[in-house]
Amino acid sequence: MFRAYLFRRILLLTLFTCALVGCSVPESTPLAHWRHVEGGAYAADISTDGTLAVVSGINNGLNVWRIGDEKPLFHWSHQGEGNNLVISVHISADKTHVVTADKEAFALWNLATGEPVGFWRIDESSIRDVAVTNEGKGILVARSSGTVMYFEPQTQRRLEFLGHQEKVNSIDISPNGKYALTGGNDYTAYLWSTDSGQIIHTFTHPTRVSKVALDDKGRYALTADSQSKSQIWNVQTGEPVSALRYFARQKIFTDIEFSEDGKYLLTGSPARQVYLWDVQSGQELESWKVAARDTMSPPTAVVYGVAFTTDGNIVTESSSGLAELWQRKK
Repeated sequence: MFRAYLFRRILLLTLFTCALVGCSVPESTPLAHWRHVEGGAYAADISTDGTLAVVSGINNGLNVWRIGDEKPLFHWSHQGEGNNLVISVHISADKTHVVTADKEAFALWNLATGEPVGFWRIDESSIRDVAVTNEGKGILVARSSGTVMYFEPQTQRRLEFLGHQEKVNSIDISPNGKYALTGGNDYTAYLWSTDSGQIIHTFTHPTRVSKVALDDKGRYALTADSQSKSQIWNVQTGEPVSALRYFARQKIFTDIEFSEDGKYLLTGSPARQVYLWDVQSGQELESWKVAARDTMSPPTAVVYGVAFTTDGNIVTESSSGLAELWQRKK
């Protein structure tokens, strides 16, 4: 009886502590890892199938890697030689193009040839985030002014979405370029049409929206705020599917990826953690902790890219400069 009572007290204390400060993910060991940059990275993205990574290195510009290779496929310079300041990278769902951006300009690259397609400068306000469609036909650009621009490089068509009242923090675009998801400091995320700029669904939060993501198959969207609400929505109806369930008072996400079958969600964080979630229930299923960046004090790392591999495992890219492969429970 005493042991059972003591166990219940310990369990309650553990849950209470988790609710106050959040429980940390235990240290974990990857199946494999690859050094992609020395000295750390500013930004990175991984293709949806987990085979390619584009990394913005602090000391060596932009590099395109086939994950597992010893040498990069391409080396790019965003604004010529000199200091690399690229803070946002996005690979199209079909792996044909990449968009990169610093605070002043964005560039489109062809992944087949490694050649630049175009370079555009933004004068009105700084760039916050970028995203690109299949075949590089459309580029979405978020600005600190609250304006989101949709731009078609081939036709030069440009549409500005003015729905947000404050700074936009995160954006995503459907692979076909028809739909954009944007979230900002006005506590709101919008799903809207890039053809007309018309709002399709409005998703409200109690605090600023810090991260948004669209399922490439057009089933789901995720919107997450800076405190405790991380909601999965049905894109077709606008109705909630589930809320991610966690004890911590807040969880900040740095990358989000839906699995191809729509059953799972993968998230990265600014504090080394990677989580796997069940889409329908919002329940956390597994977690991993990426390697820390040694030059940071205290040692930590931002998880910039997460993806599911074709064999069912997980691959990550972080500010430590490492790509890491993680095993899922079968």
